[in-house]
Amino acid sequence: MQGVLIEKPYKFVPPLSQAWPAKLLTKLGVQKWLLKSREGIVACEVRNADRLKQSVAAGHGVMLAPNHPRTSDPIVMCHVIAATGIPFYTMASWHLFNQNARTTFVIRMMGAFSVNREGLDKASVDYAVTALQEARRPLLIFPEGTTSRTNDQLMALMDGPAFIARTAAKRRNKKDGGKVVVHPVGIRYLFQGDLDDACEGVLAEIEHKLTWRPAPDKPLVDRIIKIGDALLRLKELQYGVLPDNTLTLKQRQNALVDRLLHPLEQEWLGSHSDSGIAIRIKNLRMKIFPELSRNTLAADEQKRRWRQLEDTYLAQQIDCYPEQYLTEHPSVDRILETVQKFEEDLNDRCRVHGNVKVIVDIGEAIEVSHVRDRAAKSDALMDQIRTRLEAKIGELQSESRMYR
Repeated sequence: MQGVLIEKPYKFVPPLSQAWPAKLLTKLGVQKWLLKSREGIVACEVRNADRLKQSVAAGHGVMLAPNHPRTSDPIVMCHVIAATGIPFYTMASWHLFNQNARTTFVIRMMGAFSVNREGLDKASVDYAVTALQEARRPLLIFPEGTTSRTNDQLMALMDGPAFIARTAAKRRNKKDGGKVVVHPVGIRYLFQGDLDDACEGVLAEIEHKLTWRPAPDKPLVDRIIKIGDALLRLKELQYGVLPDNTLTLKQRQNALVDRLLHPLEQEWLGSHSDSGIAIRIKNLRMKIFPELSRNTLAADEQKRRWRQLEDTYLAQQIDCYPEQYLTEHPSVDRILETVQKFEEDLNDRCRVHGNVKVIVDIGEAIEVSHVRDRAAKSDALMDQIRTRLEAKIGELQSESRMYR
C-alpha cells in the first residue's frame, strides 16, 4: 500500500500567501523538469486558457475541477499558471506534506494547502471557502478525490467541491452579489513512443512472477487480459471468493470488493452500504484511521487496523479496472495505462517510459447557485461538473492513437 496514510496527528498546513513564488517557479520551468524526470512528459499543451482569464478578470471566485488520472496532475496544472500568469491554490492530500521538508516547502510555494481525507477537516474547508469567497486566486480541487490511472473514465465524484463552491457563492451573494464559477478541466496523456517495447518488460516480469513462460508472440491485448484475469483470480483465492465463470468481470470485481468491505462496514458502520466504492472506502477510513494517527492503540490493534486499511486499498485498486476498457477501445494509451496499473498495484510504483505529451483543456464556466435543491436525489452542481468532464474526456480521447 502506497504511503497515503500518515501515522501521526493531522495538522493543517496552509500555503504561502505570496503569489510571486508560483509565478517564478513556473516561469523558470520547474514543472517541466519535474514532469520530464518523474513521468517522462516531454510536452504540454494548454487549451482555452482565455476562459480562465475571463473569469478572473470578471472578479469571479473560480474553482478548477479537473479529472485525476495520474499523481502528476497537480504538477501538470502548473502549466496553466505558466500559460495565464494566474497562480492558484490547490487542495492537496496531507501525505504530500510529509515526504520531506524541501517538497513541503515547494508545494506550499505553488499554493498547495493540506486536507485530511480521512477525517473532517474544518480548517481546510474554511480556507477553501474563504479563498473562493474573496476571489484571491482560483482554487484547484480534484473532485474524484484520488487518482484512477484511467484517463478515459471518471470515478465517482465527491460532494465536497459542491459544498465549498456553494458556501462561497452564498457568502458572495449576501455580501455584494458576486459570482462563483467552476471550470471543469480535461487532462489527457498521450504516449508517443513504441507501445510494444514499453509493455514487454513489464509483462514479462509479471509472467515470471506468475511462474509462466513469457509470451511476447501472443497478441498484446489478449496477453494483458490473461494476466489481469490471473491476478484477479489470485485475489479471489486469497479472500475465499469461489471462481465463477458465469460472472462478468464487473460482477467478479463487485463480489471481491464486497468480501473485502462488508465485514469492515458491519464492524465500523453497523451495516453494509450501497454507495459508490470511493464513498464506502472514505467512510471506513474515517472510522478506522483516526486512533491510528494518534498512536494510542496497542500493537496488536494497530496491526489489525493496518490490515483493514490494506483491504480498503485493495478494494480501491480493483475499482480502477473498468470492464471492457481495452476491448471496446484498444488505444495505445488505454493499453499502456492498464500495464502501468498492473505494475503499480504489484510494486507500488511503475517505470517511466518517456515520450508523453499532456493536454490541459479548460472547459466553459459553470455558474454556481447558492441554493441547493434538497429534494433532488443528487447534487445538481456535481452532476453538471461530471457531465462536462465526461464530454471533455470524450473529445480528448479521439486524439489517442489506436493500437494496430
